[in-house]
Amino acid sequence: MSRVARDSRNGNSSNGKPPLDDVAKSIIEQLQQDGRRSYAAIGKAVGLSEAAVRQRVQKLLDQGVMQIVAVTDPLTVGFMRQAMVGVNVVGDPEPVADALAQMDEVDYVVITAGSFDLLVEIVCEDDDHLLEMINKRIRALPEVRSTESFVYLKLRKQTYQWGTR
Repeated sequence: MSRVARDSRNGNSSNGKPPLDDVAKSIIEQLQQDGRRSYAAIGKAVGLSEAAVRQRVQKLLDQGVMQIVAVTDPLTVGFMRQAMVGVNVVGDPEPVADALAQMDEVDYVVITAGSFDLLVEIVCEDDDHLLEMINKRIRALPEVRSTESFVYLKLRKQTYQWGTR
């Protein structure tokens, strides 16, 4: 029997957190549509009181299920160059992933299987900043064996509306 099946029988998801009920999913969907929606409006939509919604939202935040944040367009705030960088490392990729995750310009780090050990999205002010990030910061990490950069020419879609159903 798979780990996921065992965890589901015990009422836990494979990430160690309890699965979301339909009300929690509905609350998340309401906030995905408008992160500033009032608890009263959410309560009306999902059939709970304002206080109950406030408690449920706080629980979702405390459990790390969701975050409520302002998402900016990097171009409008002065970051004209974005790139995805494939990174190959010598040895365990986790320490390198942790080091990269500490860099302010890095907004996304995943450990992968395939051609690269890591995929890293970086947001820079310009090409000089991008060059400095790749040559002086990323490649300077001793465990980094090689990198391959994929410069973004035009962003066609970026969404944070992952389904809950």
